Amino acid sequence: MTEFKKYKHFVDHHRTALIDRVSQVEPILDRLLERGIITQNAYSEVRANRTNQKKMRELFDGPLKACGPKGKDIFLDILIYLEPILISDLKGK
Repeated sequence: MTEFKKYKHFVDHHRTALIDRVSQVEPILDRLLERGIITQNAYSEVRANRTNQKKMRELFDGPLKACGPKGKDIFLDILIYLEPILISDLKGK
């Protein structure tokens, strides 16, 4: 059990950098909705925020917290596709 608790998902580990640096929030939300990771209601709530940082913070604090590791894996796959330079940079750290 303690081994599992030590593991921190990539998106959790890089939460602050992702909030600060993700630029394509809307296409990410579209894909998360399409894949069933977020609901239409969550999609609308996140989009209602004015800045990308606020949208990402809302995404992390709500739907991503609830979706578990599989949902975070899908989120990471979407990030790799839409934000490859950012993810490459974070993996290099």
